[in-house]
Formats: sequence, C-alpha cells, structure tokens
Amino acid sequence: MKLIIPMAGRGTRVRPHSHVTPKPLLAVKGKTMVERIVDTFTRVLPRKPTAGVFVLGPDFGDEVRDQLKGICVERGMEAFFRVQAKPLGTAHAVFAAEDQLAGEGIVVFADTLFDMESNVSLEGADVVAWVKFVEDPSRFGVAVREGERIKAFVEKPQELISNEALIGIYYIKELNNLRKEIAQMIEENKTGPTGEYYLTDAFDQMLKADLIFKTASVSEWLDCGTIPALMETTKVILAKEVDDLRHGEINNSLIQNPVYIGPGAKVTNSVIGPYVSIEEGAEVNGSIVKDSIVFANARVENAILANSMIGQFAQVKESSRTINVGDHAILG
Repeated sequence: MKLIIPMAGRGTRVRPHSHVTPKPLLAVKGKTMVERIVDTFTRVLPRKPTAGVFVLGPDFGDEVRDQLKGICVERGMEAFFRVQAKPLGTAHAVFAAEDQLAGEGIVVFADTLFDMESNVSLEGADVVAWVKFVEDPSRFGVAVREGERIKAFVEKPQELISNEALIGIYYIKELNNLRKEIAQMIEENKTGPTGEYYLTDAFDQMLKADLIFKTASVSEWLDCGTIPALMETTKVILAKEVDDLRHGEINNSLIQNPVYIGPGAKVTNSVIGPYVSIEEGAEVNGSIVKDSIVFANARVENAILANSMIGQFAQVKESSRTINVGDHAILG
C-alpha cells in the first residue's frame, strides 16, 4: 500500500511560517501534518502503508527530504521523492509520481487533518473517495451516489444534489488505471476552466469505464490552510489529546490547560495557557502566553502574547501584542 502525497504547493496562506518549512511539515501539537496523516492511515487501513511517495516543489531542499524520509523510516516505510516542476493542477501533481503509480494506494492531499473509524472497508471497490457531510456543498466538489456507488463528481454544485463533500483522499485499487487516464488528459490537453488538470476529471473517465466507486466518511475534518484555521485546528487537537501534553521542563510557572510542552522545551517564570502549543526545544521565560503556537527552538522572553504564532528559531523579547513571526526572525 502506497501513500501518494502531493505537497508541492508553497502554502502562501500560512506565510510567513511556510517561507522555509512546507505547510505539511508544520507541527500541530508535537507532530507534523504529514506524520498525523501517515499515522491515521496506519491505524485505520486493513493493510498498513509500506511506502510514502512525496511530490515536492522544485525548490524543496535536502532538509525537507531528510525529514520526510525520517518519518517513513520510523514507521517501517520506504520513501520516494518526485518533483512537480510547475503547478498545473491536482492531476498533474499526482502524475509527477508516474513511475510509482502501480499497485494499490491512497492519494491524499496534505492540506487538512482528518480522523475516521478504524477498519475501513476497501473491498468491492476500485476507488473509495472519502467525504464529509456538509450543510452547504456549493463551496466543494461533491460525490453523487446511487445506493453505495458513486455515479458522478460535481464541482461546486449550485443545486443541492449531494451533501457529501470530497476532501482530497482517495483509495485506488490499481493506480495504473489512474495513471493511464491522467496521461491521456495531458496528451490531449484536457484542462479545466483554470487551465489546470483536475483529478476529478480523471476519476470521471474511470467512472465511464464502469469501475466501481464508493464513499467512506471521516469523523473529523480540520482545515490547516490559513493561519486562523491552523490555530483553530491546534486548539481542537490540544483539547482532544489531553493524555500527551507534558514532555519538557516547567519551572515556577502556572499552566492553564490544555497546554502542550514538547520534548526539550522549557517554561520558566511564566503563565501559559489555555490553548498553547510549545514545540520541541522552545523556551518561554518571564512571559504570559495564551491561544498561541511557539514552534520548535523559538525563544520568548518577557512578552505578553495572545493569538500568536512564533516561528522556528525565532526570538521574541519584551513584546505585548498579537504577532506572527516567521522562522529565524528576531523581534525586540
């Protein structure tokens, strides 16, 4: 079982935090988005993933590859890396991994976090599309079903034809079928209205070939695509994962849960919380921090922060405000 994970986008809506770190490698309470995605599938699938195929941007360096490889090695998986040279759509991103599109696999876009019930059934389907029931489907692509089978995919329907929003997660029994359809789309230059190649168009062709499409649902779908959404998702995870909060050192400080303090992190003479994630190796001294994220190895000293995000290795001193500081920045 392969996990095909396109992550070539630059994550512009979470800048400055994605200037150095790709969005899927941002930490959410001690684990990157990619780690959380891999671990979810390891838990719920009938067959555990054996390989991670990461589609990266052309400017992603060795540090990104090393981090992703480490994630795979820790979980007994093999790591493969491919590059999407130009951002030409979801199908184009998947096709960048053309030589890996064989056998069974999951295509998952690392823009959101999600949860689902264990023991997901993949039997009797050529493709399983994960969906989330939503009240207003007009902002999403949706799956239209007859009984258990999907009969069509529709982008942003203006009439209520389905409440099952597609969330960018697909199981494909034979990836080569998907590869062939995307290859034909690109050869014939079959793009959508924006000039990009859509994955749903490839699936439509597979539907016309009478392959069996079914849906599976998620119990939780959390957006990480913007700074407010990432902060809100972190709050949800903090409130949910309360048994794994304390790893670092706390000295003469008041902690108002939920607060995560990562390995090697240090809190001294401070009031922290609620809803704060202090990532690995970060230090907070003489400060009041609530509703915020302090990323790995950052330093906060004599500051009062709320609704803030402090980037990796950043330094914030004597500040009292709501701020977003990128990696390695110095403020104060």
